[in-house]
Amino acid sequence: MNMRTTALPMREYWALTKPRVVALIVFTAFVGMFLAVPGLPPLRESVFGFMGIWLAASSAAAINHLIDQRIDRVMARTAHRPLATGALKPAQVLAFAVLLGALSMTILIAMVNPITAALTFASLIGYAIVYTAWLKRATPQNIVIGGIAGAAPPLLGWAAVTGMQNQWDWAHALLLVLIIFVWTPPHFWALAIFRRDDYARALVPMLPVTHGVEYTRWQIVLYTVLLVVATVMPWAVGMSGLFYLGGALVLDAVFLWYAWKLLDPPDEFFAMRSFNYSIVCLMALFAFLLVDHWLLPWLAPVPAFELQRVG
Repeated sequence: MNMRTTALPMREYWALTKPRVVALIVFTAFVGMFLAVPGLPPLRESVFGFMGIWLAASSAAAINHLIDQRIDRVMARTAHRPLATGALKPAQVLAFAVLLGALSMTILIAMVNPITAALTFASLIGYAIVYTAWLKRATPQNIVIGGIAGAAPPLLGWAAVTGMQNQWDWAHALLLVLIIFVWTPPHFWALAIFRRDDYARALVPMLPVTHGVEYTRWQIVLYTVLLVVATVMPWAVGMSGLFYLGGALVLDAVFLWYAWKLLDPPDEFFAMRSFNYSIVCLMALFAFLLVDHWLLPWLAPVPAFELQRVG
């Protein structure tokens, strides 16, 4: 009996961290670490940076549960969450979030570097407080503005292994941030279209609620086109090679098809299919970036002959 009652809270605490969402976040941070250096990233900074970023993202997720508990009780998608069901108390969630955040900052400051700790803390506050507590309820552009914090993980991973000391660190890391930033609106608005009645009932001013479904569909098309531009930029600036470019163009073409098809969808569930594909697309984009980073030296053409200076 005791084991069963202990297992239940552990499962609920795990749910507070939004493990599937956080897995995507830390994956992009992981790729940022590997793209930041020519060879293998330093082991200590990589391992502890990964841990610190994961803990911070989990802390932000728990704070999101705490602040959104009223909304979560109303919406069908979130009614099963620990606070919404009463499985955990607000004080327990707050203590858990503070613990995770404190552990994150301790690890990043002591074992990684101060700039990673500062950027991670800013990202945590941006998502958990600025977006969740304010923007989400204040404007239909909540996802666009708040997306800056959610797009930060590749920058955090990059900073963990370089300290942002090299000439192109900021430019290249922010290019990865740009990809996620532009990806976020078509990703989340597809979900918002499908769940628009939920958001309306919870009084959350998501774009389909305030401006209608048709307007939101065209905004998804616009941001998907911008995503195509953003995903080509790593190749355009010489940060990645043809392997990545080919993969990105295929993924972009499918995303564009979903966005265009969503203008006149075959059924109501098509918006969710578009939402699900967007997750696959982002993971695959960063996987292509990672593989290309390792393949690029091998794919570089070898000159047939080399001129050497004599004398």
